[in-house]
Amino acid sequence: MLYFWLGIAFLIIGYFTYGKFIEHIFKVDNTNPTALDKNRDGVDYVDMPLWKITLIQLLNIAGLGPIYGPIAGILFGPAAFLWIALGAVLIGGVHDFISGTISTRNNGRTIGELVGKYMGGSALLLMRGFSILLLMLLAVVFSRGPADILSSYTGISAFTLFIIVIVYYFIATMLPINKIIGRAYPFFGLLLLVMAVLIIASLTLGGYSIPTGSVFSSMHPAGLAIFPFLFVTISCGAVSGFHATQSPMMARCVRNELQLRKAFYGAMILEAMIAMVWAAGTIAFFGSYEAAGEAGTQPEIIKTMSITLLGAIGTWMVILGVVIAPITSGDTCYRVLRLTLADIFKISQVTIKSRLMLAVPLFATGFALYFIDFNVLWRYFTWSNQTLAAITLWLGTAYLIRHNYRYFLVAAIPATFLTSVSITYLLVAPEGFRLPYGVSVVGGITFALAVFAWSVYKLWVAHKASTPSVSSKPTSS
Repeated sequence: MLYFWLGIAFLIIGYFTYGKFIEHIFKVDNTNPTALDKNRDGVDYVDMPLWKITLIQLLNIAGLGPIYGPIAGILFGPAAFLWIALGAVLIGGVHDFISGTISTRNNGRTIGELVGKYMGGSALLLMRGFSILLLMLLAVVFSRGPADILSSYTGISAFTLFIIVIVYYFIATMLPINKIIGRAYPFFGLLLLVMAVLIIASLTLGGYSIPTGSVFSSMHPAGLAIFPFLFVTISCGAVSGFHATQSPMMARCVRNELQLRKAFYGAMILEAMIAMVWAAGTIAFFGSYEAAGEAGTQPEIIKTMSITLLGAIGTWMVILGVVIAPITSGDTCYRVLRLTLADIFKISQVTIKSRLMLAVPLFATGFALYFIDFNVLWRYFTWSNQTLAAITLWLGTAYLIRHNYRYFLVAAIPATFLTSVSITYLLVAPEGFRLPYGVSVVGGITFALAVFAWSVYKLWVAHKASTPSVSSKPTSS
């Protein structure tokens, strides 16, 4: 279990060191007005304590990602542990802090509107489309996933359970954020952490071990290369563009900027720890990469591991956690979709009527997407997820060039890396252009470097032309 414990140690140290550095370069100041200060409405802008905000953010960004992704990603070998640890500290935590902080400083705007403000009109249209597409895909995935899991345990039709989940989503999406989300979700977030502790404790006490192997070579039974496939397979837990869509929801509830690192960077680190547990648990439990690859689907693996390791009580706790996580993320997907459309069309969400105007067509679309093959939805989610993460990091690059240009590389380098991952995957993947691997890698890296050069040049020219204040004080919206 050495890889696992080294990864956990790195995540903890990274939070207190690199996380603090990121907080410093964004010039966090508790005297800056927040989105909550300007817009309290009792619906989406509601005052909540930090512990609730952090656990709700964790639950919102988690879903099935830090469980399903690592179960599939550990087939690549110990490289999965390295990616989760480095990715979360150097990329994912930065990504989440960027999305949460910039939203807080701009009245809680959703990610598409933020990209438009700092990167221009073309980027605004692109990001609006990407964020809406990603949220809609995830809303359906997070409706079908828990329905399928519950169906495997109860024997009730998955479609019937899907309808029940959708009805709950509709109710929760319409209610003020402090009615259900603010009351129940912090405890569900805590349940995710308790569940992870139970799994790793059972493995450790049971004498399970992780097979040895190089962190720089792929162990995948199907022969998949680490680049770009590992970085797309494990997104939540290392870095995920989905998080940028969720951050504005909690950005509307923070009391002051000193809460930002704990709520956003901190929640990402906690999610990475959960991902480390499921990666370690899967490979330790089945004993080899071949056996793990033949163990069945993710729900089947979760069921087998929980029954064997934890017994009846622990099993129901794991089932509850694995079902609740995607349900709560699906709920917030629809909620953020409503907020995104409200931002686009400038529709106040104070009244029930205005919320219904946006929620009804969203849920009708989600219902229609149920009939698309789940595996197809998931494949397109994984690619669009990392593409969205890259765009969010380019947003951070633009923001830092405007406000603290000496440190723009902390966002630009991860943005370039994720751009290369996203383009390479698009070129080589079966659902993409299916080009030869070598051509795809060269094409992806070349494109990413060109985007880096072009983006930095354009952003720098805009910075020099406008000569804005270098202060990171919030701008009026």
